[in-house]
Amino acid sequence: MLLRTIEIVRVNLKLVYVSDTWFILRQKTINSVYICRKSPYFFILCRKKNDFLLSQLLYFSNFARKIDCMSIFNYIYWHPSVELFSILGYSVRWYGVLWVIGLVGAYLIVKQLYVVNKIDEEKFDPLFFYAFIGVLLGARIGHCLFYEPDYYLCSLKHLVEMFVPIRFTPDGAIRYIGYAGLASHGGVIGLLVSFWLYSIRNGVSFLFVLDCAGVAAPFTSMSIRLGNLMNSEIIGRQTDVQWAFVFENIDMFPRHPAQLYETLFYMLIFLLGIIIYRNTRLRYSFGTGFYFGYCISTIFVFRFFVEFVKEIQVDFENDMLLDMGQLLSIPLVIVGAYYVCKTVYKNLHGNL
Repeated sequence: MLLRTIEIVRVNLKLVYVSDTWFILRQKTINSVYICRKSPYFFILCRKKNDFLLSQLLYFSNFARKIDCMSIFNYIYWHPSVELFSILGYSVRWYGVLWVIGLVGAYLIVKQLYVVNKIDEEKFDPLFFYAFIGVLLGARIGHCLFYEPDYYLCSLKHLVEMFVPIRFTPDGAIRYIGYAGLASHGGVIGLLVSFWLYSIRNGVSFLFVLDCAGVAAPFTSMSIRLGNLMNSEIIGRQTDVQWAFVFENIDMFPRHPAQLYETLFYMLIFLLGIIIYRNTRLRYSFGTGFYFGYCISTIFVFRFFVEFVKEIQVDFENDMLLDMGQLLSIPLVIVGAYYVCKTVYKNLHGNL
């Protein structure tokens, strides 16, 4: 390693990261990044082509028996600002804005479904309030209980942080941090509870409300995962695929853009749901739970498998065969599949 360090200095490179297999060099002058593999053969993958620097690096790398320069990998270097803009010192973040876009989009979609199905508008008005409170509380409480119970349940101050977007600092100050931790599984549970309360108080079929949510929820999920991408959170595992993202505020390794995978899939599920509703006989099954089942079964089946390319989110998942997201997805997939199969069975046998 001493020999490598000397060579790095002589070619004006900075050692950024070292592991058993890889070490990463950053050129100090033009901010190029070189990912180098430690092996009997010395491979160099270049972000930017720089023949002079390569020649210098090759010249001083006389400890390698053979050096092969690979072609340029077009990784996406990702480091956007989490802040969209600020007003009077108050930061408005991409994540929060995309959450709002997702909720407003769902509001408009469900409102149109109420109109098409001739449900009184006065019964629709309270729904958004129930949904907003349910998904926010459910997602927040779900994250705290599923992923960080040791922190949030250890003191009264931390319990307050579960519900209020602040953080108590060691010096006694209070810092606003926003709702940075939200769990989709908790959001689903919160929605189910809030929709059940809404249906009782407003005399609307519970399954009808769930089907409305099933059509709109993929749009909201798409927006939320796009917010995760802007925050560079819920990142994927290391990979060498050419569409990999390098999340520069995390490390300099190319990784699966798991948030983007989910964003694109949820967009597909949303569009397919609209097509099914408008162009098939299943339009007449609205209110049976089919669209709710379609939504949660497809989303959480994909969620189960995409977890295999995601980085571990919390330390206790390191020793688990399936991570927390996968375990929580299984019962939701079963519930969703039940409603889909039940509706399709009745449709085939002409009982609708």
